[in-house]
Amino acid sequence: MGFDSTEPEQRRRLQAALGAAQISTGDLWLYYFGIGGAVGEYEVEAYMQGLVSIPQLQRDLLAMAANELFTDHDGPRAPYSDEIDADDPPAKPDEA
Repeated sequence: MGFDSTEPEQRRRLQAALGAAQISTGDLWLYYFGIGGAVGEYEVEAYMQGLVSIPQLQRDLLAMAANELFTDHDGPRAPYSDEIDADDPPAKPDEA
């Protein structure tokens, strides 16, 4: 399974949102699994490191889990795959 054109940007923005809310990948995975996520904890860790690709539906469930975890947080939100335009260049880290 290869990366689709929006996956790296979706992952980068998910990482930024988790960092701003101080939520660990383990906490994200636990909530994600509880709402029906099908990817294991090690695979989510590898995905967050950019080592593996996961299906679009699972990436969107990770975004949903993250956004539900920080309902009282005013920082960046984790985007869904359809919110990222494949033609847009990736944002620079200081622009997020």
